[in-house]
Amino acid sequence: MNSIKKYIAEFIGTFVLVLFACGTACVTGCSSAKGTGYLLTALAFGLVIVAMAYSIGNISGCHINPAVSIAMLVSKKLCVKDFIGYVIAQFLGAIAGAGVLKLIIGNNDMTGALGSNALYIGDIWLSLIIEIILTFVFVIAILGVTSKVENGAVAGIVIGLTLTLVHILGIAFTGTSVNPARSFGPALFAGGDHLACVWVFIVAPLVGGVLAALVYKFLTSEKAAPKAEKAEEAEEVTEEVTEEA
Repeated sequence: MNSIKKYIAEFIGTFVLVLFACGTACVTGCSSAKGTGYLLTALAFGLVIVAMAYSIGNISGCHINPAVSIAMLVSKKLCVKDFIGYVIAQFLGAIAGAGVLKLIIGNNDMTGALGSNALYIGDIWLSLIIEIILTFVFVIAILGVTSKVENGAVAGIVIGLTLTLVHILGIAFTGTSVNPARSFGPALFAGGDHLACVWVFIVAPLVGGVLAALVYKFLTSEKAAPKAEKAEEAEEVTEEVTEEA
């Protein structure tokens, strides 16, 4: 039952992310030439994370993003069963959010594609690199701020601001995905080129999430090294004492 509650929480969180954040992109146009719409969209994504972190964070951890979930899996903070459940819930939530958005926004979608992502200058490899970097920065910030219990009170704000940061840079290039589910939902209803290239915005964030987990594990493992050395020294001393006795 607890796992089901977690999956429902992830569904709700991703639903809200797509409806409100992609919805903001739709109603503002999210154009870099129109500063207000550009910044409002970036803020919308960040603010949804803040709202959801303090709403469902204590239930599921508020991943609402397969890239975050796969990083937690690699970090051994999430089991395979829950990883699968989380990802399914996230994709279903994104599809539901995009469906509701399409229903209520009608012909007033200024993006023309429900805020779907698009290749930067039509270049697949460049788009992959951009999304991997953006996701890496986002996920490593999450791993860092959630690594200490004392950061719990501010974690949601830090994560939300980091997502806002990567959107401020990334919107002008790919529209910023860093989230396979967020990209798939709108693309499914937008169709055409947006659906044809959505695989880029599924693969790149997952790669970025895995890289962030591996790099963070490497960086923090050095802190544990001195403790391991002390433990070995203690064992050696114990062995010497035992031999002398």
